[in-house]
Amino acid sequence: MKIVLKAFGALLLALVFVVVARTLMHTPPPFADITQVNIEIDVDKAAKHLSQAITFKTVSFQSSANKQPEEFAKFIGWVKSTYPEVNRDLKLVMLNDTMLYQWEGYEPTEKPILLTGHYDVVPVIPGSESKWTHPPFSGHIADGVIWGRGALDDKSGVIGILEAVTYLIGQGYKPARTVYLSFGHDEEIGGPNGAGAVTAYLKEKSVQLAWSLDEGSFVLNGILPGLDTMVAAINVAEKGGVTLDITAYGAGGHSSMPPKDNAVGLLAEAIVKLQNNPIPGGLDGLSGQMFSDISSYFPFGMRLLFANQWLFGSAIDSQLSGSASTNAMLRTTTAPTMLSGSIKTNVLPIEAVAAVNFRVHPRDTPESILAYVDQLVGTEKVKVTSRGGRGASEVSDWESQGFKDIGRSVREVYGEVAVAPGLMIAGSDSRHYGQVADNAYRFNPFIVGQDDLAGFHGTNESMRVENLAKGIRSYIQIIRNGASH
Repeated sequence: MKIVLKAFGALLLALVFVVVARTLMHTPPPFADITQVNIEIDVDKAAKHLSQAITFKTVSFQSSANKQPEEFAKFIGWVKSTYPEVNRDLKLVMLNDTMLYQWEGYEPTEKPILLTGHYDVVPVIPGSESKWTHPPFSGHIADGVIWGRGALDDKSGVIGILEAVTYLIGQGYKPARTVYLSFGHDEEIGGPNGAGAVTAYLKEKSVQLAWSLDEGSFVLNGILPGLDTMVAAINVAEKGGVTLDITAYGAGGHSSMPPKDNAVGLLAEAIVKLQNNPIPGGLDGLSGQMFSDISSYFPFGMRLLFANQWLFGSAIDSQLSGSASTNAMLRTTTAPTMLSGSIKTNVLPIEAVAAVNFRVHPRDTPESILAYVDQLVGTEKVKVTSRGGRGASEVSDWESQGFKDIGRSVREVYGEVAVAPGLMIAGSDSRHYGQVADNAYRFNPFIVGQDDLAGFHGTNESMRVENLAKGIRSYIQIIRNGASH
C-alpha cells in the first residue's frame, strides 16, 4: 500500500510540475523591439472634422425609397473640400456613392494594400431621440467627447484614415506600395453597390491586394473579465449566416378539443432541443489561437488553465460557453427569432413555423448546419428547410507580414497591448474586399470599453477626442509600416 501511495504521490508531483512549468512558459511575446512613437497632430481640428461628418444624415434604410441622396452628395462634397491634399495627390474614382482613392506607390511590383471604412449609418430608432444626451446628428462636442450616429460605426474610421493620409502627405511621405482607400456608402445594407462595386472594379483592373483592412474589432478595454491589459483583436475572419425554418405539422381543429400532440407543441419541443444541443464548438483553429494569445496576459490562475488545455479543456469550454460573447467565438450560434402559427386564438394550426438564425463559424458550412439540425429535430411531423445564406469567410493568415505590420503599428501607439487574431461575429464589407485580397483583416484602432457597446446601432453613440487621436496615429503607422515594403 505504501508503495502505491508513493507512486501516486510521485505521479501527482510530476503532474503539478508539468502544469506549473507550462504555465510559466505561457507568457506574452517580448515588447522590447517596439518603440512607441510620438506623432503631433491637430487633435481639435480632427475632432471638428468628425463632428461635421456626423451631421450628414447618410442613413442606409432597408428600403432604398427612404434614402436621402442629397445627404450622401453633401458628404462627398464635404470630403473633397475638407481634405484638399488627399484630393490633389490621390486619384479618385466614384463608384456609385462610394469613394475609391488610389495613392500611387513608387514600387509597381509590390502588391497594393487597401484601407477602408464606410460613411453610411443605421437609422436612429424612432421615438428614442429624447434618450440621447445630445441629438444623434448634432456632432456635439462636450467634455472631450464627440456625440452622434457614426462616431463609432464607422465615420470615425473614414475620418481617421483621411486625417492620417493628410498628415503623411504633409510630411512628404511617399508609399512604396500603392495604397487604396475605399469609403463605402451602403455597408449597413450589405455593400452590394459600394464595396461590391469596388471589388468588381479592382477585378477588372487585375488588381490583387496584399491585404485589406476594414472595420471590425477594436482595442478592447475591460471587455474580457479578469484581464487588465487592453487587447487589439485583429479579426482574420467573419462569420457567415444561414436561416432555417423549422416547421411542425398537426391535424388542426378547434382549440376546445386539442390532441395530445399539436403543431405548436411539437415546434416548442424542437426549439428547446435545439437550444439544449448547440452546434459543437471548441478551442481549435482560429478560436484556439485567439484565446491562447490573449490568455498569456491573464493572471497566473487563468494562465494555468489555458496553458494546460489537455487537462482543463472541458472546464474552459464550459466556462466560455456560459458567456454570450465568448460562446459566439467558439461555435456557430443558434438563435430562434421568428414564430408563426394559428390565424385565430381558438384555432389549432395545421402548421407552426420557427425561423432560426445561425451565425456560421469558419469550421462549419450552411450545409453541415442543415444536416445537423435535421438529424437532431427532423421527424415525419417536423421538417427542416433552409432559406439560404452564406458560409463564413476565408480565414486570413495571422502569421503574415500584413498582420504583423498592423499589430506593430497599434503597439507603437498604445504601448504594450495584447495582439491576437479574432473572429468577427457580425458582417462587414470585407465579404467583398476579401475577393481581391490575399488577406482580409477587420480592425478599427480605437479603444472600446463596456460603456461603448450600447452605442453600436443603439443610443448615445460617441467617441472621446483623445481616442480619435490615437486611432489617427495608429492609421498613420499602419500606412507607414504596411506601405513601406
